[in-house]
Amino acid sequence: MTEVLIPQLAHARRRGRQRAIVVGGALLAVLFVLGICEILLAGSAELPVDKIVPAVFGRGEGLAAFVVFDTRVPRTLTAMLAGCLFGLAGHLYQRLVGNVLATPDILGISAGASAAATAVITLGVVGVGVQISAVLGAVGVAVLVFLLSWHRGVSPYRLVLVGIGIGACASAVTTYLVTRAEEMSIERALRWMIGSLGGADWPGVGVLAIALVVGGMLLAVFSRGLRTFSLGDDLAAGLGTRVSRVRFGTLLLGAGMAAIATSITGPIGFVALVSGPLAVRLVRSADASVTAALVGASVVLAADLIAQTAPVISPVPTGSITAVIGAPALIYLLVRTRRRP
Repeated sequence: MTEVLIPQLAHARRRGRQRAIVVGGALLAVLFVLGICEILLAGSAELPVDKIVPAVFGRGEGLAAFVVFDTRVPRTLTAMLAGCLFGLAGHLYQRLVGNVLATPDILGISAGASAAATAVITLGVVGVGVQISAVLGAVGVAVLVFLLSWHRGVSPYRLVLVGIGIGACASAVTTYLVTRAEEMSIERALRWMIGSLGGADWPGVGVLAIALVVGGMLLAVFSRGLRTFSLGDDLAAGLGTRVSRVRFGTLLLGAGMAAIATSITGPIGFVALVSGPLAVRLVRSADASVTAALVGASVVLAADLIAQTAPVISPVPTGSITAVIGAPALIYLLVRTRRRP
């Protein structure tokens, strides 16, 4: 029996890797096409192609240099990198909890980042940066959710319920702060309620790139423990996984990735929710981290392209487009989860 099963398992793994490579290549091609469309078509300024191409590489002059190299290129890269972080964070939480509805959006992580950033903007807190406050708010909510969920360990269902409650409280705080803010602060604060790529710049691209590299390395460290989570907490502990430590570490890691992305773009909703399930379906594997990152990047970049170029509605915040896409996806996932035995 063993002599038959081992070759079959090896063949299945080999086919799985080949499928992941093909899917990854296809998603990279989609990202390349979307990136070109974003640079050529997005925005209100009309520029000839012969001026756009040199400007992409920093060799443009005048208006082309500003519009392309200082605006469109960093916006495109920000969409890709932030989408990767949102997709990774969502897939990480879904694997951690074992529920497709468990994402930084649902668990209140993004709401915590928004509340902290809005507080700094509207209250004028001196000495605290908006991006730093967003990261601290998200990590603080993650720790609070973990502590309130603790009862002889952390139950995944309790984690989701507590996260929804904390997220609702954080969203209420954000709404209250906006209603009490001055008119000049409201416009900045609204970005933290919807999510927008309008403020993308090169320093933000650098922060997102570093976060993606570091987050990917830490994810590789936790990957073995996450694989055992699918077997249940008791069996995972029996295999040597320190369940609580791995769960808390991955909770903070996902919160950090989502928080840094949110600190640059605002809470672009539902990207973390849809990226993981789509990636799992594409590669037919529960471990689809790289694919989830690429799916997240594609979703954010496509949404931003629509937000800037769609007739009648454009320009609109990127988060409003992802909400239109994500709301039906959330309903579908809720219905599908309910129908499972």
